[in-house]
Amino acid sequence: MKTKLLDVQGKKVKDLALPNCFTESIRTDLIQKIIEAKKVKQPYGPGPMAGNQASASGVLKHHRKVWKSQYGRGMSRIPRKQMSRRGSQFQWVGATVPNTRGGRRAHPPKVASMIGLPSINKKELTIALKSALTATTIGDLIAKRYARLNGQKIENVPFVVESKFTELKAKEMLQSLKAILGENLYEVAIQKKSIRSGLGKLRGRKYKSTLGLLLVVGNEEKIKTTAFDVQTTQKLGVNDLANGGVGRLTLYTETAIKELGEKFK
Repeated sequence: MKTKLLDVQGKKVKDLALPNCFTESIRTDLIQKIIEAKKVKQPYGPGPMAGNQASASGVLKHHRKVWKSQYGRGMSRIPRKQMSRRGSQFQWVGATVPNTRGGRRAHPPKVASMIGLPSINKKELTIALKSALTATTIGDLIAKRYARLNGQKIENVPFVVESKFTELKAKEMLQSLKAILGENLYEVAIQKKSIRSGLGKLRGRKYKSTLGLLLVVGNEEKIKTTAFDVQTTQKLGVNDLANGGVGRLTLYTETAIKELGEKFK
């Protein structure tokens, strides 16, 4: 399978042979399985010392003639902390146990039970990643993935550009990207952030952003931008390529294509 290698002006340099990892059959079932397995639950729970910070003695006794005895007071047998003292009388307030004010929780969430990823079959992970890479070479899947494209016909995918692209400055990079993708795809490629409507903005998700483009670069190539997502070939995963559906609009550098070919020999 071949594609066009483009320069920073968007002009064809030569035909480039793609590695075998771009010819895998698309297994959406495995891709979905890997994405679900990689969803990590944020551990949460009370502090280890929550509810135990008060100096409360143990269960008080009901014996007669015992210091700090509950005998004859009509008091329940729970740990209490001493608020003040007047002579031999005490002002006690229940503490520590769950049924008291400020006490510890009875059965709090256990952080230890939330740590750790589920095991994933390595062969399935490899097949899923190859399938996600193959989906970036099919224009129909890309047009289906982005609602704004409205099923437009996309040709010459995957897009591969010279490695000089990563050395451009921010303004030049965006101009080059517009020349490579064209007007329609460029509007989709740039991520746009907006304020969410409704109560979601009050619940930790004020902003929402579009999917945008994914730029895959070599391990030694460095680029800083907030206009689209960037990932190296070493850290490239199924979540980068197919989270929410296969067929993400992806731009590869020439070095990245070479390294992917060596990685999946």
